[in-house]
Amino acid sequence: MKVIVDTSVWSLALRRHSPPADASVVGELERLIGDFRVAMLGPIRQELLSGIRHPEQFEKLRDKLRAFPDLPLTGDDFETAAGFFNLCRGKGVQGSNTDFLICAAAARRNMAIFTTDRDFLLYREHTGIKLHHELA
Repeated sequence: MKVIVDTSVWSLALRRHSPPADASVVGELERLIGDFRVAMLGPIRQELLSGIRHPEQFEKLRDKLRAFPDLPLTGDDFETAAGFFNLCRGKGVQGSNTDFLICAAAARRNMAIFTTDRDFLLYREHTGIKLHHELA
């Protein structure tokens, strides 16, 4: 089964010097890549590429990320994301549009999400999403 890898995990893996505590997360990402199980979303790609100051660094990262084609998103994904946003907000849980789009894409395709963002634990309580790697 494919796994949607969130920006938080990619960011740890792309740092020049990740703390030792992050080694298990980076190792799991490497395993998923090796097993061809990584799913990319356009909004995650955009987050990863945004804010890079040097064009050479941008192009290098862009070229590396091109190895992971985007999972096509549909109108149903955006509608489900809006529903998740409204559901969670009604329960007092705030989140970004991108986070809820990740949740919707995963839920609609029965995929898990690999993230280090603890907000996804709250989203899971109300949306039933699956997390690939339980957060500590």
